[in-house]
Amino acid sequence: MSFIDSLSDDQLDALKEVGNIGSGNAATSLSMLLGCKIDMKIPAIRIVDYNEMMDLVGGAETIIVSVFLRIEGDTPGNMFFVLTPEEASHFVKQMTDRPNFSVLETPCDEMAFSALQEAGNILAGSYLSALSDFIELSIQPSVPILTIDMAGAILAEGLMELSQVSDYAIIIETIIDYHGENKQQIKGHFFLLPDPDSFSKIFNKLGVADQ
Repeated sequence: MSFIDSLSDDQLDALKEVGNIGSGNAATSLSMLLGCKIDMKIPAIRIVDYNEMMDLVGGAETIIVSVFLRIEGDTPGNMFFVLTPEEASHFVKQMTDRPNFSVLETPCDEMAFSALQEAGNILAGSYLSALSDFIELSIQPSVPILTIDMAGAILAEGLMELSQVSDYAIIIETIIDYHGENKQQIKGHFFLLPDPDSFSKIFNKLGVADQ
């Protein structure tokens, strides 16, 4: 039996609690950045396989917006914050007050993309900081990279090392409520892809040992 099969509801609840702490910190940071109230919640955290991950974004050929960070420290790995183009466009509109903005328009608006990249950095950094405190290991995010492309192309590199020994990733569903002039709810996903050795290390810290 693998440690994936050994996961209990308590371990998943612990991960969700980490997510809630991280989302609270992120909401505070985003509220200061935007000058209005931001609420965030983590409705679910799941362990999914490759096919389920692709289904969540609509298939390998679906265009997505991704903020990628390399996780460094005691549990290295990859992390993606993924939005649909529509959700990403709404996010940037709220951040930059540009009502006609679309992430799919060309040429790209560098200022708007920089704002989206910074938001992804805040969100991911807050979650990783909460996870680091919870499992008492050092975890730091790299500089974020914003990409707009087909889901299969974006996620392939992040899955490459993981797929050598495991077909699973941690999916963190995220809902962001913006309480500015135009109230907006934005839904996204964090895809947490620890390197092979890191995956079991995280869950060992949560009380799940390899069987």
